[in-house]
Amino acid sequence: MKNILFSLCLIVPFVMQGQNDKAIFKSYEPGFYQNFILRDVQLVNETMTKQAPEKRFQMDQSGMDFPNDRALYAEIWAQPTLSQGNAGTCWAYGGTSFFESEVKRLQAKEVKLSEIYTVYWEYVEKAREFVRTRGELHFSQGSQANAVTRMIKMYGAVPEAAYDGLLNGRKYHTHDAMMKELKSYLKYIRTNSIWDEKQVISTVRAILDYHLGAVPENFEYAGKTWTPESFRDEYLKIVPEDYVDVMSSLEYPFHQNGKYDVPDNWWNCEEYLNLSLENYMDLLNQSLESGYSVAIGGDVSEAGFSRETNVALIPDFDIRSKDVGQKAREFRFQNRSTTDDHIMHIIGYTKKKGVVWYLVKDSSSGSRNVDENSNGFGYYFMHEDYIKLKILTFTVHKDLID
Repeated sequence: MKNILFSLCLIVPFVMQGQNDKAIFKSYEPGFYQNFILRDVQLVNETMTKQAPEKRFQMDQSGMDFPNDRALYAEIWAQPTLSQGNAGTCWAYGGTSFFESEVKRLQAKEVKLSEIYTVYWEYVEKAREFVRTRGELHFSQGSQANAVTRMIKMYGAVPEAAYDGLLNGRKYHTHDAMMKELKSYLKYIRTNSIWDEKQVISTVRAILDYHLGAVPENFEYAGKTWTPESFRDEYLKIVPEDYVDVMSSLEYPFHQNGKYDVPDNWWNCEEYLNLSLENYMDLLNQSLESGYSVAIGGDVSEAGFSRETNVALIPDFDIRSKDVGQKAREFRFQNRSTTDDHIMHIIGYTKKKGVVWYLVKDSSSGSRNVDENSNGFGYYFMHEDYIKLKILTFTVHKDLID
């Protein structure tokens, strides 16, 4: 009996202490297993599955003398180059930069406009067209420089300070998760034949609001309250109808309008002024010489387009300079060896040994592989043959067109 009582005396205090235990939620901190064992497994696996570096057939431009110094160029005012981040929105950056230069030229005002305000409404309009075509539209991030003109006409414009589309401390744009969600929703719409435009647009805007933030209905700027429309009309004084998109194709008669037949012309615009290549180049050069910048669109995936020198030219092993002309241009477009890849902004020109070179402001990562402190960071230097053969369209103010 004594033994039993003695045992209970030992047990009871322990039980009583257990009744006072506490439990709380604590942040989990990775320990030895995560920091050492799993990291070792990951590093070994990465070594064993390491892929061979990607190789591309490129022109060797080493040792060649190029005018790849901005100081050599007669330069038109533009805002500093800005990265589009990890988003397929070069069209918005190139087109917006163009209009910033136009506001400076026409109104003597230096303004930084929001690219993402335009992107927001472009996605809304693409979703609207998706419904109208019963899902036939290929919904993607790509578009054209004149989409900026079109969205400014439809929805106005706002300064970047009023809407930059960057949430949660993000410094660079990435639209992958947003596009995945939008495409998944639109796939559901098509699969179930839910063609209620109002409902679809409402949901698409909710997705955009979550990832980019809601677009402003009004905002403060320069000591005044504006709407996007009043800012366009009264402060920027942009007249969208004053801008012309130019192409050079044998598919349509010259000096008439036609359709630029590429997937990113998703709204099937047929208002591109078609000029002969000679007139096309004359107009482009006249524009720059007169202080008018131009937004351009074309192919940047060529062997002569270097991300080491930031120089774009046509190598002789592709085609000799004397053979670059209207037919060579058309042949490459029709067989799809020239593709509609990228929108940029020409803001200057120079001449070297009788050849015109163009200073091209760019938003992509390709132009940012040189020294960040160099004056070529975020710019390309483009040979006139590259324009003739590979740059398919440009946007310019109508004043220069007879």
